[in-house]
Amino acid sequence: MKLTVVGGGSTYTPELVDGFARLRDTLPVEELVLVDPAAERLEPVGGLARRIFARQGHGGRIVTTSDLDAGVDGADAVLLQLRVGGQAAREQDETWPLECGCIGQETTGAGGLAKALRTVPVVLDIAERVRRANPRAWIIDFTNPVGIVTRALLQAGHRAVGLCNVAIGFQRKFAALLGVAPADVHLDHAGLNHLTWETGVRLGGPEGENVLPKLLAEHGGAIADDVRLPRALLDRLGVVPSYYLRYYYAHDEVVRELRTKPSRASEVAAMERELLAMYGDPALDEKPALLAKRGGAFYSEAAVDLAAALLGAGGSPYQVVNTLNRGTLPFLPDDAVIEVQAAVGPAGPVPLPVPELDPLFSGLVANVTAYEELALEAALRGGRDRVFRALLAHPLIGQYAYADALTDQLVAHNREHLAWA
Repeated sequence: MKLTVVGGGSTYTPELVDGFARLRDTLPVEELVLVDPAAERLEPVGGLARRIFARQGHGGRIVTTSDLDAGVDGADAVLLQLRVGGQAAREQDETWPLECGCIGQETTGAGGLAKALRTVPVVLDIAERVRRANPRAWIIDFTNPVGIVTRALLQAGHRAVGLCNVAIGFQRKFAALLGVAPADVHLDHAGLNHLTWETGVRLGGPEGENVLPKLLAEHGGAIADDVRLPRALLDRLGVVPSYYLRYYYAHDEVVRELRTKPSRASEVAAMERELLAMYGDPALDEKPALLAKRGGAFYSEAAVDLAAALLGAGGSPYQVVNTLNRGTLPFLPDDAVIEVQAAVGPAGPVPLPVPELDPLFSGLVANVTAYEELALEAALRGGRDRVFRALLAHPLIGQYAYADALTDQLVAHNREHLAWA
């Protein structure tokens, strides 16, 4: 089995490699190819990856290359974890929207749209080259904004599934609070990528007992602290929102906070420099503790589980993924990409039925889905007016004066990545 990671020079990669090494009985990788154009990142990451495999007794071969076509040739699955423009572009995404009093964030709002415009054309080019190399290969997208990128891939006919680590993070947290194995926790997880709610927490599977009321009653304070929202709000909602809902439910509070502290991008950039220096140490043969602060917790477990299921090697029968709606949420178009529990196998994911969503949640999901459709149109076809329409549709913006100003800022800060600008 050959797997390829595009963006293999990411400081995330040792987390993924550690998962491949530990979970080799679930996903028997014979060849792992790390593809990245940045040799100064790829070489230390690749060296550590080989040492991790050796330490854990994994017999697989690890190859590093800057040649995308060679890297994806014959791959059974290709994982995408790239960042077009690097942390410098992320720094811009997180700062210029604040000038208009809007959220500065890399996956939602104006910053998220900028990232989508930079990313979608690049990902589609990669996917076409994967398809030429092996039309049966699965593409697993971990590149943000996952919902928009996955929709672009599926709309173009690629065998693609979007992956996020929010759900597995909740699963592990709830399992620890309940004192059960993670595999025993099944989430009623519904919405869009980075716009989801846990409407039920079931023991044993989709038909198991819903223990969410018990979790909120006994551990609501700890859960509220994790998602950085008031305990009283969770009690009133009766669900657990993703921590990304804080950008919607506490928008002005978050803007004030973001204006008074260093950007997350600057923190991550400093952390990456330190991590890459560590990775270059030939004595290091395990992922360092600092990597846990980089983000992406449980990414490796989620990626291994998904790849194993898609490639027929095993994996959990039910997994939270980003895939086509196809009537699952009846108020959305069939070609919308949603994030829900699905039965996953070699034929791809099949969403499980989702109980009717409260209008409080479905209304926001419908609004953001409309924005994502317009965002994808802007990413594919370009043009200032399409960018403006997407920004005007976004519920975190929604005023024409803000949309106009943010359009100018977005184009100015991303001109080198926009072929039409």
